[in-house]
Amino acid sequence: MERRPRFDEIKSFQEFSRYYWYRDELQKICRRLGLDALGMKAELNHVIEEYFKGNRVKEKRRRQPLPAKAVEGPLTLQSGLLECGFCFSQRFRAFFSTQTGIRNFKFNVDMVATVRKVKENGDTSFALGDLLEVFYGERTYAKYDKSSLQWNQFVKDFCADPATASFPDKLKAAAALWKEVRQSTRKKVYRHELLEEFKASL
Repeated sequence: MERRPRFDEIKSFQEFSRYYWYRDELQKICRRLGLDALGMKAELNHVIEEYFKGNRVKEKRRRQPLPAKAVEGPLTLQSGLLECGFCFSQRFRAFFSTQTGIRNFKFNVDMVATVRKVKENGDTSFALGDLLEVFYGERTYAKYDKSSLQWNQFVKDFCADPATASFPDKLKAAAALWKEVRQSTRKKVYRHELLEEFKASL
């Protein structure tokens, strides 16, 4: 099985993309190259893609989020996300519960990514109504990088395979198998054949 080379040995973004990289690995690569090392995996991958094209994305000066101010009055759809000091608390869950009619309202991953980006950009124009549109999929401001969920799905599928019942520590065995897969060019998904191939080393 082909092993993942060191970053310095990789000649193109296409080759780089064949392997799985953790976010902290991408950040270390970017820092070492003097590139922008802030952001989610998708943003860091873009910085590295630009590097292979000969473009150096330097670290931008990030706007500091405005200090959160407690809003005395009731929240409205026009309330600025930064102005009202938005956080993932019961106060804001209750507000969105009222807006959607969903009793146990939960923020979705794109809402989380959006709030992070709004705060990072210091975007004072973004309101709670805009965040509601993100919830309904009517607006996109920032998308959650779902590639970071590959490990979670891998473990779930590993544990669902009846053949893994013999492992006393399934998580440890799954992690050992994941290490083999992530350092290769294989698809980052669990298949029973992988268990058969690497069972001796688990």
